[in-house]
Amino acid sequence: MSLTRRQVGSAALAAVPLALAATGTARAAGRRTRTLYIAGDSTAAQKYTDEAPETGWGMALAFFLRDGVTVADHAVNGRSSKSFIDEGRLAAILAGIRPHDILLVQFAHNDEKSADPTRCTEPWTTYQDCLRQYIDGARERGARPVLATPVERRRFDADGNAVPTHGDYPAAMRALAEAERVPLLDIEALSLALWQRLGVEETKTYFNWTATEQDNTHFNPPGAIAVARLVAGELLRTRVLTPHDVVRLHDEIPPSWITWPEASSAPDA
Repeated sequence: MSLTRRQVGSAALAAVPLALAATGTARAAGRRTRTLYIAGDSTAAQKYTDEAPETGWGMALAFFLRDGVTVADHAVNGRSSKSFIDEGRLAAILAGIRPHDILLVQFAHNDEKSADPTRCTEPWTTYQDCLRQYIDGARERGARPVLATPVERRRFDADGNAVPTHGDYPAAMRALAEAERVPLLDIEALSLALWQRLGVEETKTYFNWTATEQDNTHFNPPGAIAVARLVAGELLRTRVLTPHDVVRLHDEIPPSWITWPEASSAPDA
């Protein structure tokens, strides 16, 4: 049976949505997940059951990201920008990083330890030199380097003002980010403002204060979630991520979402 011209036209139009759907499916299938690698210290690192309730902010970052961005948290307790490189940890990241991935770098807490030559760097020289290795390594592989100033410790003066603790390291990182045209997440400034807003007593509920420990550097689940929220907001502000990539930025995240794997599953530290 032959078709009229109108029937042929109607059949062709009916096929258009199917063709578009097939094209969209093919594009979706070809769109790979990006990985956001974290190179950093204990404030960002994965924690395990024997360390609970201590929580690195990297453990909470995925709560604010859609499925298209996967977090690979390589941060390790006690590392500086220098020792992380010297131990081959940056090389391990660069061996797996791919074009369009993100390398987020946060160091300073242990760079400041002047008595330890294996970790110590100087803000305006060796610290910047080390950070350049992260920047150059990511760029050489088509990935995007991102610098994050170090999250602030919990420290207040006698008048109840939150005070900075990182010396020239944040300023040195800001200057390097500007010179190298690298996105900068100013977590130091934002966390200091957050601690100021919360005050002396309420900040204790964000840090790893327990019956046996008063830790003003490391976080518990609410603190890690709060800092991860700052990181996600800065990734959006600097256009490293788009509004499509970020979720729950203004939602409450239950601390119960944080889980600690068994220590036996921990990679070599």
